Amino acid sequence: MSWEAEIEELRRREAFADELGGAEKVERQHSFGKLTIRERVAAIVDTATFHEIGKTAGVASYDEEGNLVALTPSNFVFGLAQVDGRPVLISGDDFTVRGGSADATLPEKRNTAEGMAFELRLPHIRLVDGMGGGGSVKTIETAGRTYIPQLKGWETVVNHLAVAPSVSLALGSVAGIGAARVATSHYSVIVRESAQMMIAGPALVEQAQLGDHGKEELGHADIHTANGAIDDAVDSEERAFACAKAFLSYLPSNIDETAPRTATDDPTARRDEFLLSAVPREPRRVYQMRKIIDSVFDSDSFFEIGRSWGKSIITGFARLDGYPVAVFAEDPYQYGGAWTADGCRKLIRLLDTASTFHLPVVHLEDCPGFLIGKESEENATIRYGSQALAALGQLTTPFACVVIRKAFGVAGAANNKPGYRSLRYAWPSGDWGSLPIEGGIEVAYKQDLADADDPESLLEEIRDRLNRVRSPHRAAEFFEIEEIIDPRDTRPLLCEWVELAQRALTLGPTSFSYRP
Repeated sequence: MSWEAEIEELRRREAFADELGGAEKVERQHSFGKLTIRERVAAIVDTATFHEIGKTAGVASYDEEGNLVALTPSNFVFGLAQVDGRPVLISGDDFTVRGGSADATLPEKRNTAEGMAFELRLPHIRLVDGMGGGGSVKTIETAGRTYIPQLKGWETVVNHLAVAPSVSLALGSVAGIGAARVATSHYSVIVRESAQMMIAGPALVEQAQLGDHGKEELGHADIHTANGAIDDAVDSEERAFACAKAFLSYLPSNIDETAPRTATDDPTARRDEFLLSAVPREPRRVYQMRKIIDSVFDSDSFFEIGRSWGKSIITGFARLDGYPVAVFAEDPYQYGGAWTADGCRKLIRLLDTASTFHLPVVHLEDCPGFLIGKESEENATIRYGSQALAALGQLTTPFACVVIRKAFGVAGAANNKPGYRSLRYAWPSGDWGSLPIEGGIEVAYKQDLADADDPESLLEEIRDRLNRVRSPHRAAEFFEIEEIIDPRDTRPLLCEWVELAQRALTLGPTSFSYRP
């Protein structure tokens, strides 16, 4: 006697699950330019590696004799797969079934997905489309009672941040706890036009007498990439999948491993002549820091994160001789590279990620200090700036700084940290101190200038006198800076350093948890 009948029953149930919310709902999903959850999973994971868990969970209907008539699957899909040959857990909402709302979700299924990612220490890719576990007023009538909100299993989502990478993709109208799931990750991406992210949708906002706003007004990609709620925006789901895979490629699978080294044909000894003239001799002239980044690190390896917010600080990942590193640098085109409140918030996230996943950090510095002025004070720049410096001080991985030009004030001190596994270099264009000479002369010599018969001549005399001693070589004489280097030697020296840095990596948990 065999179990063929039962296996046939299983296949029928799986076939119902494959239909998702039905042909009409699937067609509607496609009409919005959106893929279905199963199409999304297939597009991002390695071919034929997805092992779905709980596929036949859902709501079934039976005839009078107890025979299965139909099955509406749960609107949450998850399972194990591989991405670029490494195991991951992938989960996502099925918008074709009740718009991804909680009414069609089995809570334990979502909790199991989060728990498996945490306890197996797997990277977690979340494909969020809808409420992502949020509720509906209809639930009250169905249950016959109201309920007090609880975030059951949320501690697992948070704890996962400290053990393995997580990526969340906003692929539709995401609200409520779905929005929280997007934000509570190491990296997030939203698809322009077809996706929005909101705390609450237009109906609730209008009911609260907070205005009549559409989904785009509340949750457009440009809003949340400018305020830092989402890291990056792209124009298609396919591009979102590519970003997720690229981000994960720089990180280990979990905190007990090192990030994978990739093969490169970019020579470590490469000396780019462009670097010799990359920085203008005039201190107030700007230049393109990203060109320097592209020149110093492995060819085409720079993966920028959060380009649309905190713009005065550039952050991202790159590779040196195939080794992944975290990178930050000031952008002279934005406030001269001064640290803003948002820039500091962005930097904190990068440094926390580097500490959590054992990435060495490289700083290409051109920092005139914290942004000053009334608006900067109102934005609590000193608060977030202090937090950024604390994050650098707590950094658990080797750190290297190349002073490209300016290093002034409190923020300018982000060129070193305690310990002897961190190195500093400076280009001949290096210029540092408590205050820039250009802006500090009038303050320091205010009374002398006021008393002078010819203030302009005295000012020029003082400026010439100070310029004679501002050379970085004077600082090197006193070992204030360890090395003044030829800019063309930057890549060879950093490649040498990153090889040594691998010896100083300590795997396992950090003394503090990642803060989303």
